[in-house]
Amino acid sequence: MDELLSEVLDLQKVWEAKNSQPMQRRGVIVRTEIRAWLREHVGALSKAMGIPVDDVGVEGKDGAGQRAEVAWTRVHSKSRTPSATNGWYVVYLFSGDGERVYLSLNQGTTEWIAGELKPREPAALKKRIEWAHPLIEQAAAERADLLTEIRLNARTKLGRGYEPGNVVAIEYRRDSIPDSDALGRDLLFMARLLGLLYKAADNATHVPGDLPVEVREATQSAATTANRRTARKGGQGFLLTATERSAIEKRSVLLAMDHFKAQGWTVKDVGASKPYDLHLTRGDEKLHVEVNLALS
Repeated sequence: MDELLSEVLDLQKVWEAKNSQPMQRRGVIVRTEIRAWLREHVGALSKAMGIPVDDVGVEGKDGAGQRAEVAWTRVHSKSRTPSATNGWYVVYLFSGDGERVYLSLNQGTTEWIAGELKPREPAALKKRIEWAHPLIEQAAAERADLLTEIRLNARTKLGRGYEPGNVVAIEYRRDSIPDSDALGRDLLFMARLLGLLYKAADNATHVPGDLPVEVREATQSAATTANRRTARKGGQGFLLTATERSAIEKRSVLLAMDHFKAQGWTVKDVGASKPYDLHLTRGDEKLHVEVNLALS
């Protein structure tokens, strides 16, 4: 495993967005070879996280289409975090400059909104981290080398976007990567911390930084209600023109506004100037809401 991490860091030095031969090799390592090593530890990971063996997921990504600057391989619960855009997981993050790799207890830092991948609000990520730290504090105290901030030295916005999601991390510098046995021990330690978050999240009615369940369901319901696609003649399925999509978006926002007003929220449409659609206030409560389109 130490050799695989070192090889990826070497390839990070020659990163390019096109799928060149070095980038193809990097993809094989993060998507297949590191994943295979992690799968060898699935039984121990299951025990450390406190989840069934068949719920342990391992996934590696290096970009879709263009090659991502920061490649990663993660360990997660399939049922809780099926996508890297949400929930908690442990992930190897390779710095853009090839100088270090982090084993990070991290979270989804982006989300799909109306067909686009957008960064989550930094304030929401911070609230989730503040919620997580006390839950892992006692176990994390076993190590003095855990970092609460990571530096990926990435040139791209997406590459830098993983940094604010870090809860705690172990740093491996390219010139001092430990052997596979030590890496395995570190992995299980971080998996134990992840398990503590899974257990707490399972028992929590709400995690700070997340939209309340009723808000998320309401925005999704509004978008679904507004989504009335027109079938095209000729049996080619359902398509949307730009005009139809704009109408759906506007209708979704209006329905969401009506719902929240009925729940006692003061609602302001800020979609023209903010990366979200609605600003909600109710007493001391404040929420930012993005109305997702249901176009499936």
